[in-house]
Amino acid sequence: MNELEWRLLEDKAPLESIRLSDETELRKGGRVRLRPRPGGDVMDLALDGKLAVIDSIEQDYEGSVHVGVVLDDDPGSDIGHMRQPGHRFFFRVEEVEAIEGSDVSPRILVAGIGNVFFGDDGFGVEVALRLNANTLPAAVQIVDFGIRSYDLAYALTSGRYDAAILVDATSRGGAPGDIYVLSPLLNQDLNDASEPAPANAHAMNPDTVLRMAGTFGQLPRQILVVACEPATLGGEEGQLGLSDTVNAAVDRAVAVVESLVKRISSGEQIKEATECN
Repeated sequence: MNELEWRLLEDKAPLESIRLSDETELRKGGRVRLRPRPGGDVMDLALDGKLAVIDSIEQDYEGSVHVGVVLDDDPGSDIGHMRQPGHRFFFRVEEVEAIEGSDVSPRILVAGIGNVFFGDDGFGVEVALRLNANTLPAAVQIVDFGIRSYDLAYALTSGRYDAAILVDATSRGGAPGDIYVLSPLLNQDLNDASEPAPANAHAMNPDTVLRMAGTFGQLPRQILVVACEPATLGGEEGQLGLSDTVNAAVDRAVAVVESLVKRISSGEQIKEATECN
């Protein structure tokens, strides 16, 4: 390539944001409603009115700007953010309508974490399994992450979620089965990459994952942990299944998560840690 061609490539680098003639700003990570132009194909008809997250803003060599989006309700949305073509869609700027956060329900990730082979450490996984997505707002996604720390860190920094509720077993000195709602003390430092946490792909706890995720990118504005005091973590040989005491606390934890989702969806900022024995 000659120097002019290199400059053309550099000039067409993806944009972080663009301001339209009506002063509307489209920005990477922002939410939009899709409004395909009339007379499009069947895909345009299927996507009309859908909510989506802007994954990229790109220019072609004719100077036209295209907005790459990932749908809110796409089951393969994570693949879209990994830039797999089947789960990203491109529209012209006039075919997307920027929406403010107050216009739609917050996007909430409920993440069950823990190792089911170590007794009560599988508490978060069991809570995720018992939560009924049909009773929660459509903007809520429930995921059993198990011990996949990298997957959780990636999800937290994907730009898809406004809030996250992590569910885990945590020892805090209470009685087995006690339920806590915690606001991680690391929140003010989570996006500081100066102290990255050691990565472990086969084990995790909320503080470690959140600190690691903070080195990957921007975290959701609100992060809470619903934790349960364990009775046993299975010892060196492990144990499949929860103890009776912690198993009896699962339904209470489900109710706590559902209550938190309702409060966050109504716009409440929950900052104080609470005890829910």
